[in-house]
Amino acid sequence: MRCHYCDREAAYEAEQAGVVVGLCAEHFRDRVEELADDEGLAALSDRLDVESRESE
Repeated sequence: MRCHYCDREAAYEAEQAGVVVGLCAEHFRDRVEELADDEGLAALSDRLDVESRESE
């Protein structure tokens, strides 16, 4: 499988609702960095940390 963004061999594959998308290592890192910078993800992460501390 080829990367969704370039013609390199996909190092990672993701599937959702029967659709499979491949990502090379470089584009996979780029997408993970984008997610890490997302405020919604940070808020969710903070909420999960609070919930996990409450259950201890």
